[in-house]
Amino acid sequence: MALIQKVPVTVLTGYLGAGKTTLLNRILSEEHNKRIAVIVNEFGEVGIDHQLVINADEEIFEMNNGCICCTVRGDLIRIIAELMERAGGFDHLVIETTGLADPAPVIQSFFMDEVMLAKTQLDAVVTVVDAKYISEHWESSEAQEQIAFADVILLNKTDLVSSDVLQALENKVRGMNAIATIHHTKNCDIPIDTLLGVQAFDLQNALSIDPAFLEEEAHEHDNSVFSVAITDPGTIDSDKLNRWLYQTVQAKGTDIFRMKGILDVDNAPRRFVCQGVHMTLDGRPGKPWRHGETRRNELVFIGRNLDKAELRAGFLSCFAEPDAQTFDQAKAPALAYTA
Repeated sequence: MALIQKVPVTVLTGYLGAGKTTLLNRILSEEHNKRIAVIVNEFGEVGIDHQLVINADEEIFEMNNGCICCTVRGDLIRIIAELMERAGGFDHLVIETTGLADPAPVIQSFFMDEVMLAKTQLDAVVTVVDAKYISEHWESSEAQEQIAFADVILLNKTDLVSSDVLQALENKVRGMNAIATIHHTKNCDIPIDTLLGVQAFDLQNALSIDPAFLEEEAHEHDNSVFSVAITDPGTIDSDKLNRWLYQTVQAKGTDIFRMKGILDVDNAPRRFVCQGVHMTLDGRPGKPWRHGETRRNELVFIGRNLDKAELRAGFLSCFAEPDAQTFDQAKAPALAYTA
């Protein structure tokens, strides 16, 4: 039986006026030999953003009269289901959210809806940040959450700010999100292959253990959203891990925007890749550990009101006893639930 090829999906977000439509036009205009379907969400009864997107009349699906993260989430799932039935299909789906959207419910849809889970693969959350005016909206929860949930961040309009202002902004963004790849852009001019097909959300490529990226000490900033990074060697017990993660999201799930990690679980031959969005957790085997490779557990939480010491202590409680650090196939972890 032929393997079903999942359609990769890019969620494009960013605060009002950051440059999302400019970026979308670049994606649709460049020569990349991809058939791209686009869903544009606008907040209001009359939609105009889709009229600003060029060369894509048949590929634009407009969703208005509500925010994609709340009132029209059901419409999003319905449209994607209908797209999957179209003759000829398409190679990539781009969802452009309104500038006032919280990305979390959109991301969760890819875990919780059966059609989306079976037929789509969330490729990356791409956030465009207005380097000139983001300071005026920094206290906005939407702006902070869009940055915190991102896999790829474009610091756009770099030509309108000084190098010192840009560096300060990047430091602030990095303090909020220790995971994302950050690019500096003018008019969102960036190679499309850095945005599409990057597999940044599922971690298998982006987080295939680059030890350096988590070794930077995560630090708090003036706002309430920040990253907590934990890096430790040793073998994790799958039962303890499942129990701790479940208890953690039960207690702190509303404050955990994103959780990502690559772990040495039960001394298995493959690294274990886990990720979470609020109360939703998912995990599966990733790339094999290389022969002679030093196995490291790398885990990062992004959110509000996170207690680093508490999270680290909880994680350390998941380590296997020294005499139990052998792989048992029957005990291989299976992490997938919504608390």
